[in-house]
Amino acid sequence: MRQLFLIAFRNLVTHRRRTLMLGGAIAGVTMLLVVLLGLLNGIRSTILESATTLMTGQVNVAGFFKVTAGQSAPVVTHYKKVLEVIRPQVPELDYVTERGRGWAKLVSDTGSLQVGVNGIDISNEPGFRRVVQVQQGSLDALTEPGTILLFQEQATRLGVRVGDVITLSSYTLRGAANTVDVKVAAIARNVGLLSMFNTYVPAVTLRALYALNEDSTGAMMLYLKDIRDVPKVEARLREVLPAAGFQLMDKDPRAFFQKFEVVNREGWTGQKLDVTNWQDEIAFVQWTLTAITWLSFVLIGILLTIIAVGIMNTLWIAIRERTREIGTLRAIGMQRMRVLAMFLVEALSLSLASALFGALLGLLVCALINAAHLHAPITVQLFLMREEVHLAVLPSALLGSVLLITGCTTAISLIPSFLAARLQPVTAMHQVG
Repeated sequence: MRQLFLIAFRNLVTHRRRTLMLGGAIAGVTMLLVVLLGLLNGIRSTILESATTLMTGQVNVAGFFKVTAGQSAPVVTHYKKVLEVIRPQVPELDYVTERGRGWAKLVSDTGSLQVGVNGIDISNEPGFRRVVQVQQGSLDALTEPGTILLFQEQATRLGVRVGDVITLSSYTLRGAANTVDVKVAAIARNVGLLSMFNTYVPAVTLRALYALNEDSTGAMMLYLKDIRDVPKVEARLREVLPAAGFQLMDKDPRAFFQKFEVVNREGWTGQKLDVTNWQDEIAFVQWTLTAITWLSFVLIGILLTIIAVGIMNTLWIAIRERTREIGTLRAIGMQRMRVLAMFLVEALSLSLASALFGALLGLLVCALINAAHLHAPITVQLFLMREEVHLAVLPSALLGSVLLITGCTTAISLIPSFLAARLQPVTAMHQVG
């Protein structure tokens, strides 16, 4: 085997121009694959972090309350009793936070807009500060009742700054119109699609707007020590909660605000709980990740096809140039399998070296893009869930890219290598050119 690698190395060095051209193409494809996987992983991690902080937990126990059969609200009453059932049954739990949910109209002196209003306890939101980057004001000010956090786009449309007063207008569970004046405590950077329709007020302020008591909330968001435990925790809660006497809604893998039409058509009244996971709550943006994934696969497939054609053509040329050499080797006793192995080792050596170089180059490109803090266009920000382009290269993706490119290019070389091994010694030695 060492002899085969030595022969492969000498042949690659002898035909250095061809080696550099083919190796450069393989390295370029590997680099592009690493960058694309970095972009895909970056979007996935950003969506996961942003979504599970701004609008959903990893597992959610929420629900609807219906005063009449045709009128529902995203409210959970007596939520502390529900938590008493949940905590002993979920040893995987890291922490839990409760959020109020509502939909209201924001009115300023110069504009208005409809937004989802989330009631939070900022002192019990350890992940919130990591995701939300405040540009004006302070998140600590949200501990005071009658305050609100807006995002840049919302503040611009309303024409307000920190310290200005705006009005929240909505309807209570019994259909009565109600308003609450709130002061802008902080303005945060946009975080894509999620920041267009969400704003945050202290939980006590949201309860005042909807005339709810302090034992009511919108959702209990559970964050686990290991996100891989989400399916089994969700399944366990679906068994435990009905056994404890709580009515449960059927599984519906959609965001809560997409369920109003279905819930309002049902004839029940009172309280029903709804157990969902983070993927259910952000299903409306999951198509973005799917589209990018398929686009990446198509692009890599096209590039691999081009490389495959290049490798086969190059090896066919190499075989033609070395026909007499192959004949001589066969004549002095080299078996067909050794000839086949010789060309495969040459292809493997070139592919592996080029793929490793391309992977390192791709890693460098990803690092430079992250260091440059490139701002994405507004339309792209909607789906990136952040203002800046962020690439996350996982070690498994890096290794997978090298193995994929090396494996594909080596496999492609089997056809010309097999043809070389089949050459008859006498015919090959008399071949000219």
